[in-house]
Amino acid sequence: MSQPISGRTALAGVLGDPVRHSLSPAMHNAALAELGLDWVYLALPTPAAELEMVVRALETLDCRGLSVTIPHKQAVARLCRALSPLAQRVGAVNTLVRHPEGGWLGDNTDVEGFLAPLRANGSSWQGRQAVVLGCGGSARAVVAALVELGCGTIHIAGRNAANLEALLAPCRDWAPQLQGLAWQPASPALRDALASADLVVNTTPVGMAAAGNPEAARQCPLGPEELEVLRSGSTVYDLIYTPRPTALLAAASTRGCRTVDGLEMLVQQGAAALRQWSGHGAVPVAAMRAAALAQLEPA
Repeated sequence: MSQPISGRTALAGVLGDPVRHSLSPAMHNAALAELGLDWVYLALPTPAAELEMVVRALETLDCRGLSVTIPHKQAVARLCRALSPLAQRVGAVNTLVRHPEGGWLGDNTDVEGFLAPLRANGSSWQGRQAVVLGCGGSARAVVAALVELGCGTIHIAGRNAANLEALLAPCRDWAPQLQGLAWQPASPALRDALASADLVVNTTPVGMAAAGNPEAARQCPLGPEELEVLRSGSTVYDLIYTPRPTALLAAASTRGCRTVDGLEMLVQQGAAALRQWSGHGAVPVAAMRAAALAQLEPA
């Protein structure tokens, strides 16, 4: 049972725009209650123009920790006193931790969150081939995770050549197995990469449920010709978790693929952040997962 809010209650939260839809408050407050911490975790809507003011103000208010989501994961890095080596490599921050000398340490727990379900079944990914769809901020964390897994070849498909090169350039030093792929309609190169892939990861928002737009959830980032080359037994991982399943995962399942959505990534990245904020080595991951699932269930 959660503690009543008092004058001693500490604050944590998530910054984003929009952020009212976030599952993080339910997930973190369930964990805080189990840990017996007199904290409250809130969704804190933060327009880009006000990001610096909000981050500085929350430091002054002794906020215990912050999650950072779209569209601030890259911009918030310049507001940190220091960055973890992983955040520096990825070029994105999703977790702010109090720095012992004041200010914030920026870290990236998306990598740990992404890896958790892939490691859960004990499979070896050493030398395997992967295809990453999209070249936005989330794709950088996915690439870092795939390098950590030991993937032999990582193709990253992008529709915008400039954005694709902007992702590839800073990654070449630490991800030599990374190859760019122009994502064009009926692209033979993309079909060939998908046909040999052991793992396909969607980092785009295509297929995400959107309020007032029922068509959005029926969209799929891959067309019929691309879906038909997916190999049975390969893994298709969609960072989206609304709806469940996404159109991509539903189609992949009919091809005999193993499917993973982004809910476990959300839970595990949140658990990794909470361990840093609280100093607790063990946090109630099951309670976090149950709270997130409860928020997704239809009323």
